[in-house]
Amino acid sequence: MLAFAHTALIIDADLDLPRVLEPELHRSAEIYDEVLLVVSARTRAVLADAAADVPGHILSWGDPASFYQRLGSAYEAFRRYLAAQHQAGRRVHVIAEPDLLSTVDARFHADRAAAYLAYEAVGNHTFAIGRSAVTCIWDHRDHGDAIIDAVRATHAYELTGTGPAPSPHYLSPERYLSERHDTPMRSAPPHVDRDLTLHDVAELSALRSLLGAWAADRGFAGEAIEDLTVAVVEVATNGLRHGGAPVHVRAWHHGDTLVVQCDDAGNQPIPATAGYYRPHPLAATTGGRGLWLARQLADVVTVSAAPGRTTVRLLFPRRLMQPQA
Repeated sequence: MLAFAHTALIIDADLDLPRVLEPELHRSAEIYDEVLLVVSARTRAVLADAAADVPGHILSWGDPASFYQRLGSAYEAFRRYLAAQHQAGRRVHVIAEPDLLSTVDARFHADRAAAYLAYEAVGNHTFAIGRSAVTCIWDHRDHGDAIIDAVRATHAYELTGTGPAPSPHYLSPERYLSERHDTPMRSAPPHVDRDLTLHDVAELSALRSLLGAWAADRGFAGEAIEDLTVAVVEVATNGLRHGGAPVHVRAWHHGDTLVVQCDDAGNQPIPATAGYYRPHPLAATTGGRGLWLARQLADVVTVSAAPGRTTVRLLFPRRLMQPQA
């Protein structure tokens, strides 16, 4: 393949990992300057024999913990890596195994999976830098049919025993994001930790103080507090300027995950791709930057729009916000 390829390797009982990936590793060693595997320790052990014949200067291993953090920033890190390799004149093949579940409370697994697959869809555009490739490993035994169906819809190719093949189920990012059916957003709990209604941008400083103190009470510190407050203030600002006042902000926790929800009057439609593409540098002064920044700073950002109301919910798992904690 000469152009960028975004491929899914779907493992099930009839398709074992070494049998499919070993020939792909050898094909890649002939095409690419580097094959970077960002996979779990379990998968690395399974692939040890298959990778043994790949030249050492071609094959490298990445630490999943350094790549898979908050979803938006993780995808931006991959994009920057591919861009840097392209700038250096190198073709690379990244083989990655997403970790969706181990870092967040089970209550939020469905939300995180939906958010991750949205980034997988957009990755067909954002990762298309030069002639590199990204292959994602998904184990059907670990994920339900709905997730695997979405994987096939968000990857242009599927890796088979004979190599990559175009996926007949693939949808463009715009179509996938506009047609997807996420799990309905749960209602906010009747009793929350913090509750504030904003009518004007002058009240944003009070919101920032309220959220900072709340996050500190819940064990957040330093940059984690700053990231949370910046993300929420950006969303609340968007609501005041583009959605319509008042903006109702509620904050609560579930275990070590902090949740903040902003509801505005919803007078402006939000494009399905909003906040997924890195904004133009001038967006800092012309608008269009807020939701992208919120997606970088939170782990999951979910948007629900209906006539007269727009809801944006942000999740901040402490384990991801403060990995050292």
